[in-house]
Amino acid sequence: MAFASFNAQRTAAPVGEINMVPLIDVMLVLLVIFIVTAPLLTHAVKIDLPQASAQPNVLQPEKIDFAIDAAGQRFWNGEPVTREDAAQRFAAAGRLQPVPEVHLRADEASAYRAVAETLADASRAGVTRIGFVSQPETAGR
Repeated sequence: MAFASFNAQRTAAPVGEINMVPLIDVMLVLLVIFIVTAPLLTHAVKIDLPQASAQPNVLQPEKIDFAIDAAGQRFWNGEPVTREDAAQRFAAAGRLQPVPEVHLRADEASAYRAVAETLADASRAGVTRIGFVSQPETAGR
């Protein structure tokens, strides 16, 4: 570093070095500020909270097995029903909490119309969780 000198020849020349003393002073001031404020930021209030050991009560939705055979006959949990009776039962099931799941099993020879009517009746009643159940294809087919 070049400091002021009494040399008359170099008085008009610009200084090529940076004066580091002010930068070091600023750094030390910032370090002191961080050292003082850091413990204030981590201050926490100790609270003794009560401990709950109860398990949450999760209700499993009821499952409805709905089947349609090749002749178009509908079955509610294995019991034969008409379309109107099934629609009434879907309306009653739609009011339950939680809304039950419907497992729909339709014969491959049954008319699509019967399946579509069943889906429409369930949807109108608010039963929206419907799963299609199928048998895996055998190797001999």
